[in-house]
Amino acid sequence: MRPRYVPNRGLNLDYIMWLFTRISGLGIILLALIGLGSAMYMGARLQMDLPTVLRWTFLPNPNHVVNSNIPDVTIGWATAFWQIMQYLIIGFAFTHAANGIRMIVEDYTGSSLWRHFIRALIALVWLGMLIIGIYVIIGSAY
Repeated sequence: MRPRYVPNRGLNLDYIMWLFTRISGLGIILLALIGLGSAMYMGARLQMDLPTVLRWTFLPNPNHVVNSNIPDVTIGWATAFWQIMQYLIIGFAFTHAANGIRMIVEDYTGSSLWRHFIRALIALVWLGMLIIGIYVIIGSAY
């Protein structure tokens, strides 16, 4: 591991990303609790088994409910609320993970060309995963 420099006071990328990591971690937990509570409110406590409820909590997708033999799935489950929940969970999770990988790369690489190459690769993978996630959400809506 290389020694870290002491950043200047005020706003800089390290401080903003440190703050984002904490807020996004709490956001992921909050979104999971909202998803679980909403699923229970909408009848999951009586009509779903535990794996289906957990799958719905962390990636709310109307196809998960359709596959669990629950009648009238489109009445409450396939709404804009659940799609927004999906976008937020995917956005927070992928960005949180990409920032964590970026921090690991910065700890173990020196200031060289490899560091910039790996940062660009992480950004490319992050963007690709967001595009795939959004494609899956849009595809499951139809």
